Amino acid sequence: MAALWVEAIGGTAATLTTLCWLPQTIEILRHKRTEGVSLIANLAFGFGQVLWMAYGIALQAWPVMIATAVTLVLVMAIVVLKLRYG
Repeated sequence: MAALWVEAIGGTAATLTTLCWLPQTIEILRHKRTEGVSLIANLAFGFGQVLWMAYGIALQAWPVMIATAVTLVLVMAIVVLKLRYG
């Protein structure tokens, strides 16, 4: 039973920390403005996500890999939009 709670906590954390990038991406697409978005911070975060992906692959941890892949797509979209509109 304890393992189920651990998985639920991890799944909830992965969902929340992944989806938190969605509103930022939508906001940029809607307004085509990125003044308040840091390119350096998003590049560093994206690189961290690449490392998390490598970690997930090394452990064959599918929840880590899936959450990281979705987060990486959203963050890289923000980086591309920052370069385009910034």
